[in-house]
Amino acid sequence: MTTLQQAGGDAPLAAASKSLWALGWQRLKRDRVGFVSLWIVIAFMLLAVGGWFNLVGGNWNQEVGKPYAPPTWFQAWGPGHVELTADDIAKANAHADASAGAAEGLSAADDPLAADMADVEKNAAKYQVADVARADTLAFGADQRGRSVVDKVLKGTATSLFVGFFGALLAVLIGSTLGAIAGYFGRKVDDFLMWFYSVFTAVPDMLLLLAFAAVSGRGLGTIIMVMSFTTWTGTFRLVRAEFMKNRSREYVQAADAIGASHWRRIFIHILPNISHLLLVQFSLLMVGLIKYEVILSFLGFGVGVTQVSWGSILAEVPAELMQGYWWQLAAVVMAMSLLVTAFSMLTDSLRDALDPKVK
Repeated sequence: MTTLQQAGGDAPLAAASKSLWALGWQRLKRDRVGFVSLWIVIAFMLLAVGGWFNLVGGNWNQEVGKPYAPPTWFQAWGPGHVELTADDIAKANAHADASAGAAEGLSAADDPLAADMADVEKNAAKYQVADVARADTLAFGADQRGRSVVDKVLKGTATSLFVGFFGALLAVLIGSTLGAIAGYFGRKVDDFLMWFYSVFTAVPDMLLLLAFAAVSGRGLGTIIMVMSFTTWTGTFRLVRAEFMKNRSREYVQAADAIGASHWRRIFIHILPNISHLLLVQFSLLMVGLIKYEVILSFLGFGVGVTQVSWGSILAEVPAELMQGYWWQLAAVVMAMSLLVTAFSMLTDSLRDALDPKVK
């Protein structure tokens, strides 16, 4: 007999109930869209980790192709242009110098720059750099300096995900801590934190982001701090409401009866019971902060000049589109659209899978 039986009877014992996380994982696997989105997000996260350690896109700053080298499979779709060689430039300069000298009638003795130019020509050979063969085409094309668009997008993916992940993590930590304290203790503590919350929500998010970014300067650390300090309010509101609802329930009163401290009741008893809501909130924040990073970097308030992100790549696009070079925009849009869409669908699936009311 394969089923356990109670002692002294034939009735089978009740099967052990599954935890919320086990039920959520089971529901998520049944959701095909959510499950596929999960694997897409995992793939992007692995690419990001590889980019953080320069295993992927580490050579993004190397000029491996000719300026604006077209994509290999779409060469005919790019604008045609004639590339000047070093000989062409030298002949044009010589012709211009000859024309200028003939027009002005200056001799070497009359030219005040003649001696300096002679020294420059004499020492020019010392500083010549060997010409490196550059590719005429690259897989997804090249930018103005001949850098590979694929490497730039992969490295930019790592930067944008780094900002989104750690910015969302810090925002959830700030919001959940303040929300837990406000919802649990209430009264004057709640009044003070609600006033603090109202100050931040009174100003539009983007205006507050730009104000903090303009004062703090550029860089990854700065942008993470700025975005986390301006986006914690949603988590605060959610956690505060959940703590107000849970603080009077039986399991919290039982913890109080056995002598558990306030902080143990907050962080050991109540907070784990709303962790599934924090996971969904983290997913929502991460998508939003990736978009905010793109906007800030596009406007010049984001990553530094020696770093690359989706926003800094998009900042180069307007000048390129005016000349007909479209491939850098296409690569960034495809990567960003795929990640944001997968993250949004995964968030919806997580919300449904982790909802205890769903059977």
